[in-house]
Amino acid sequence: MAMVGLFWIVEGDVYVGAKPSGPAPGVRLTPEGVAALGGGQSGLHLWEDVHALTVADVPVKSLKRQVGMVRDVALGTVKELALPMGHGRVDEAPALMSVRVESADGDHELAAYVAAAVGYPQTEIDLSHALLARLTEGAATMETTLAAMSEWGRTWQGGSPRRAEREELLRGWVR
Repeated sequence: MAMVGLFWIVEGDVYVGAKPSGPAPGVRLTPEGVAALGGGQSGLHLWEDVHALTVADVPVKSLKRQVGMVRDVALGTVKELALPMGHGRVDEAPALMSVRVESADGDHELAAYVAAAVGYPQTEIDLSHALLARLTEGAATMETTLAAMSEWGRTWQGGSPRRAEREELLRGWVR
């Protein structure tokens, strides 16, 4: 499994945001269409009906966000050590992004959890948006692009690649 831009790729499966588990909301990109998963959302929006696919509420990686994450972890640790009985850490759920699907039968807003704890680099956000637009250009474009992403996921060994490699992958998939 690996994160590349706004996408979480697990073997041949491509998700926008984090891969959902259990009842958590998520969005999977399949050869047939955009699948809404969990979180009280369901359905499949077929590619031939999808006119636009965008993501909003994407947290941008910044120094302030990184410092805030470190601060929160440190404060949580201190609180746990100071109040060990019955005051264990309560993990917050990750932030949600809105995945908007514009289709022949109307506009749909789906939810997906953010996979990047400190946000996404702006370049990867921009490239991911371009890639989502590319997926809606037509069947042949969608099939080859999604197939390339899935194939990369099946052959990739290890965790998420470094930033430069992620950007290069996104650029290649956008072409």
